[in-house]
Amino acid sequence: MASRKELKDSYKQMKFRIGVYQIRNTINGKIFVDSSVNLDAIWNRNRVQLKFGSHPNEEMQKEWNEMGEENFHYEIISELVQKDGETTDYGKEVKQLEKLFLEELQPYGEKGYNLKSKT
Repeated sequence: MASRKELKDSYKQMKFRIGVYQIRNTINGKIFVDSSVNLDAIWNRNRVQLKFGSHPNEEMQKEWNEMGEENFHYEIISELVQKDGETTDYGKEVKQLEKLFLEELQPYGEKGYNLKSKT
């Protein structure tokens, strides 16, 4: 059986899918665009928050409650390719990629759930 340290080291070596995703309301076409360093876990996190009524995006939460989970779909828009041996700051890289998609898709107002940043 592996020691606690070995398990931690093994976890640190794991590569998670990193990228930009959207949650799409299939009834009105609105989208929520965000990024994550773990695309496989983020949908579960968002879905749990929405199911329990605790998602930080109030408008999406309201429409989820009204329209139901079956009308919201998780889609990966773009994935970063990780290279072995590189010390890239993937958190920073994925935020840059997210900015590009926010500019392109403009998921604000009637088109989406994102809020325009004040910067």
